[in-house]
Amino acid sequence: MTVEMKLCCSRLYNVDMFSKSDPFLRISRQTEDGNHVPICKTEVINNNLNPVWRPLYLSMQQFGSKDDPLLIECFDFNSNGNHVLIGQLHKSVSELEKLHKDRSGANLIFPSHRGQEKVLKGQLFVDQFIEKEHFSFLDYISSGFELNFMVAIDFTASNGTPRNQDSLHYIDPSGRLNSYQQAIMEVGEVIQFYDSDRRFPAWGFGGRTYDGTLSHCFNLNGTNAYEVEGVQGIMSAYASALHNVTLAGPTLFSHVISMAAQMASQANSNCITKYFVLLIMTDGVLTDIQETMDALVRASDLPLSILIVGVGNADFKQMEVLDADDGRRLESSTGWVATRDIVQFVPMQEVHSGQVSVVQALLEELPSQFLTYMRSRNIKPLHV
Repeated sequence: MTVEMKLCCSRLYNVDMFSKSDPFLRISRQTEDGNHVPICKTEVINNNLNPVWRPLYLSMQQFGSKDDPLLIECFDFNSNGNHVLIGQLHKSVSELEKLHKDRSGANLIFPSHRGQEKVLKGQLFVDQFIEKEHFSFLDYISSGFELNFMVAIDFTASNGTPRNQDSLHYIDPSGRLNSYQQAIMEVGEVIQFYDSDRRFPAWGFGGRTYDGTLSHCFNLNGTNAYEVEGVQGIMSAYASALHNVTLAGPTLFSHVISMAAQMASQANSNCITKYFVLLIMTDGVLTDIQETMDALVRASDLPLSILIVGVGNADFKQMEVLDADDGRRLESSTGWVATRDIVQFVPMQEVHSGQVSVVQALLEELPSQFLTYMRSRNIKPLHV
C-alpha cells in the first residue's frame, strides 16, 4: 500500500529577518532505539508562511504500520544546509488520515531544551489523503515497461586535444578507458538490459562537425541516423567522432535536453510504457544555465530522467543546482516550477576515488523518479 498525501501549513512563524520563511517538511520514522530516520521530504516553497506542497508518496515499507508515530518537522531552508526548525509534531499515518477526514489542523510545537514544549499558532493540514495499491519499479519493468537510453558527449575545446595524453578525450592504445568511455560502459551496460531494441540515440555537443559547422547537438556517428547499435556502437561512434569533429565551444546543454525531451514527448503520445534516460557527460561550466533550467522545467512533465557525469577537475557547483537534491525545485525564467526532480549529478572524481560508482548514483534516484512520474499520471503496470 502507498499513501498519497497533500500537506499544507498555515500561519507559520517567520524565522527570516528580511523576508518570509522558505519552508519545507521532513518526515521521519522512529527506530526501535528511539532515533529518527528521515523517509521523505517536500520541496521548498519560497517566501511563504502558508505553504501548500505537492503530493507526497509514502509506502508501507517506509512508514511501517499506520499507527506508528512519525516525526513531521517544518524547516526554513538555508542554502548553506543550516536549516532552521520552525516547528514539529508527532502524528501517525492514521492520525494524518483523521485530520483529513475531520478537515482539522494540528498545531506545530517548538521543543525547548528544558523539556517544555511551546505550542505554536502555525498548523499542519492534510488537504488530500488517498490509499493506493503499491507498485515497485520492478513491477513496471517486469510487466513490459522499458527504459530507453540516450547519450550526449561534450566536444568542447576545454577537454584538450584528443591526441595529447593529458586530454580528457585521449584514447589510450593500451585499451585503458578514459572517463567518458568509462561512464558510457558503466551506465550503458546496466540500462541496456531494460531496453529491448538496444538502439541508442547518441549525440555530441560543442564541436565543429564534419562540414565545419558549430553544433550543440550533432549525431555522433556522422550520418543522418542518430541511433547506434548497443553500447559498443556508442563507443565506436565516439572514437570515430574524435577523428572527424573539431573541439570548439561553448558548453550548452539546452539543445540536447530539448532534443531528448522532444523524443520523450513523441513517444509519450503513442506509448505509455517507454521511459527515457539521458546520460550527459561534460567537463565544463555551462554558459546557458538559464536556458538549461528552462529546458529541464519543461522536461519535468515528461517520462525522462537525466544523469549528468562531470569529467575532469572543473568547478561543478552549477550541476548541484540542476540536481535539486536540496529540495529546492528548479524554476524557469517565466516562473514555472519543475513538477519533479529529473536530474542526478555525479562527478567522476568521486568515482575514481571509490566514493561512488556511476551506476550506483543512477540507480539511487532513477527508480523513484520513474515511480513519481508513473504515479502522477496514474499509470499502472500492464496486466493489473
